Amino acid sequence: MSRRSVLFTPGDRPDMLRKAPRSGADVVVFDLEDAVAPARTDDARAAVREVLSDPAFDPDCEVCVRVNPGERAIADLEALLESSSLRFDGVVLPKVSAGVDVERLSTFLTDRDRTVPVFALIETARGVLAADEIAAVPATDALVFGAEDLAADVGASRTPEGTEVVYARQRVVLAAAAHGCTAIDTLHTDFEDEAGLREDTAVARQFGYDGKLAIHPAQIEPIHDAFTPSEADVAWAERVLEARRAADADGRGVFEVDGEMIDQPLIERAERVLELASETDAV
Repeated sequence: MSRRSVLFTPGDRPDMLRKAPRSGADVVVFDLEDAVAPARTDDARAAVREVLSDPAFDPDCEVCVRVNPGERAIADLEALLESSSLRFDGVVLPKVSAGVDVERLSTFLTDRDRTVPVFALIETARGVLAADEIAAVPATDALVFGAEDLAADVGASRTPEGTEVVYARQRVVLAAAAHGCTAIDTLHTDFEDEAGLREDTAVARQFGYDGKLAIHPAQIEPIHDAFTPSEADVAWAERVLEARRAADADGRGVFEVDGEMIDQPLIERAERVLELASETDAV
């Protein structure tokens, strides 16, 4: 399942909720937290419940709900689950600081026969330091890095270069990789800055992230471009795997492609390129 783009949509805007899947995002998130004023929480819960319970709402992407942190997460889910026909594919849990946060949410859902993946949003100092523990919880299906809240938590100033969050950004992607979770990178807040978004997304891919957060539909295409293998990538991967078959027949563990010595790590990279290309219809 490809999760190149994760688009947030305000939970108190029913018209936007229904349109969000048409953005082309791989994952859409109906947001009950940051995008909703506290005074409109009940309105947002009702709107999200109505849309997710509507048989006519049949999106072709993953649909998740971002709940509020702490005990408010349970209140959000209790309100949503008043509808027995509610359809959602995952929960985005903010401000995760320990594995027990995910376990508590997972237990609540399991007790109500609503077992779904949890996207753990790592956006505090405690969360970054506990990233490995959080990723190890079976219900954790994705780690999501949140640079803006992290910077506020530690008193850092955000810069275009992002050097103040590099350590945390890398720690999150390492924890995700160690436990087989999807790694989703932080958002680029200026949705009119396409050049900056493309540069930032290229860095995320280099770090090993699988996708990136988005706050506007205009960000989807640049994000997909970065996380979709190019024709050159696919051609290289096909040459590597073809050469491997010849090398296996000759009993050789190392072989050459395009002047480069290929061994097991590069073979695995080629396999991942073709897997991702298949998921994103790039082949």
